Amino acid sequence: MSSPTRSARVEALLDQMTLEEQVTLLAGANMWNTIPNERLEIPKMRVSDGPAGVRGSRFDGPKSMNVPCGTAIAATWNPALVRELGELLGREMHSKGASVHLAPTVNLHRTPVGGRNFECMSEDPLLTAVMAVEYVKGVQSYGVASCIKHFVGNDTEFERMTIDSQIDERTLREMYLIPFERAVRDADVMSVMTAYNRLNGPYAADSTWLLQDVLRDEWGFDGVVISDWFGMHSTVEAANAGLDLEMPGPTRHRGQQLVDAVQRGEVSADTIRDRARNILNVMERTGALDKQPGNEYFRDDADDFALIRRAGA
Repeated sequence: MSSPTRSARVEALLDQMTLEEQVTLLAGANMWNTIPNERLEIPKMRVSDGPAGVRGSRFDGPKSMNVPCGTAIAATWNPALVRELGELLGREMHSKGASVHLAPTVNLHRTPVGGRNFECMSEDPLLTAVMAVEYVKGVQSYGVASCIKHFVGNDTEFERMTIDSQIDERTLREMYLIPFERAVRDADVMSVMTAYNRLNGPYAADSTWLLQDVLRDEWGFDGVVISDWFGMHSTVEAANAGLDLEMPGPTRHRGQQLVDAVQRGEVSADTIRDRARNILNVMERTGALDKQPGNEYFRDDADDFALIRRAGA
């Protein structure tokens, strides 16, 4: 099993936290924020929707720049342009006071009636991977995290919350996993979002093979794994598999239920510490440990408007 990245500051915080406080860190407070720890002065961390912009924490809040959708930017076959758009999105993240951008979407175009195909880049895993790497590098160059999604096999809207994607391992490795692997290995993506669907039986959020064996042990991912919104279905299985943060809050499967599971011996205290460590590490890497999420505002930037027009053209 790979060893989680260690930071002296994060380890000192973990040493001071009770089991209950560590568990509290593992679920959201509301739709877009984690739960702060006032005793240890750990702020809340804000996440924000993508990929065709940065929404912010309100559907009726300040305006956001509308970046061309994933399919459109991949169709440019222009990695340098996609890097520029990623940098624009990094700047937008700061205007929304957020630390984790819930994008890019790198599921594959596998059916013409896929309701979210426009978010995804291509039916081709190599094109998707090349563009995803540049997108992530651009966003993360501004000191915020990309959260690549949806890991993995979330390629249809039919029964999207429950469907079991039956995909053999060769096809997974040669098609579906390629963009995620490249984003981890080549762009050091800081976050991964699990898919709604089951994958060959277990839900993606409960899959030890997917989250621990492949993502962490094989690829060396050292970031935070976040559930899709209401896409976590268990207390014990998801914690043991490697799911760090349940979103949104308030929790449905963690809190006292997870504390009780530890006390029954179903989840180890070391596992809880690992899950909390991953969240605190990303907070430290993005500066979210040092400040509360900032005020949200609209960036009226002529150069970025011109970039969006150029990309659209």
